[in-house]
Amino acid sequence: MSKNRAELAAGEAPGVVLSYLQEQNRPYSAQDVFGNLQRDHGLGKAAVVKALEQLAQQGKIKEKVYGKQKIYFADQDAFDTLSDTDLKGLDDEILSLTSKVQSIQQSCRHMEVELKELTNSLTTPEMCKEIEELKKQCASYTERLSKIKAATNHVTPEEKEKVYQERQKYHREWRKRKRMATELFDAILEGYPKSKKQFFEEVGIETDEDHNITLPDP
Repeated sequence: MSKNRAELAAGEAPGVVLSYLQEQNRPYSAQDVFGNLQRDHGLGKAAVVKALEQLAQQGKIKEKVYGKQKIYFADQDAFDTLSDTDLKGLDDEILSLTSKVQSIQQSCRHMEVELKELTNSLTTPEMCKEIEELKKQCASYTERLSKIKAATNHVTPEEKEKVYQERQKYHREWRKRKRMATELFDAILEGYPKSKKQFFEEVGIETDEDHNITLPDP
């Protein structure tokens, strides 16, 4: 801000501050007044403080001291005295406006919910594309199901159970024979002068481990 503009703003400060306090008609500190008027009027804090003190000395506004802080507010004598009827009218107006505000807020909440739902919804082109993709998938699954139904090599539940029982039988036999072989080898190795590995190599024994075979779960 140029020097002339700063001087002009400082000269206008008392009138701006007085109008603001009368319009708001509520108590403010100097910092509050400065913060509220700085952006729109470009007033510096020193100019605001000086204007408040000047207006208080002239009796145009009231000043109250609370500890180290000063509070300023408009002189209530400058306002017309309201009758009980006027006050009741204002109260009724406040109730009416409050009801309207609540109604508008509720409407806004409903619109926010609706907007969120619409934002998360697919657009018409996206929906059409999704439908086409689902139709292709459905056709693919239908074709696959038809081939499965047309096949003649289905395994019946009885056949499946028979295979499962045979597998259990062979599994038990495998474990049994492996245990018997292990016990036999251990008995031989008790009197064998060489290592187990050398014994297997001389006899020509190959183990499951040599071929990375693991006994499956039953």
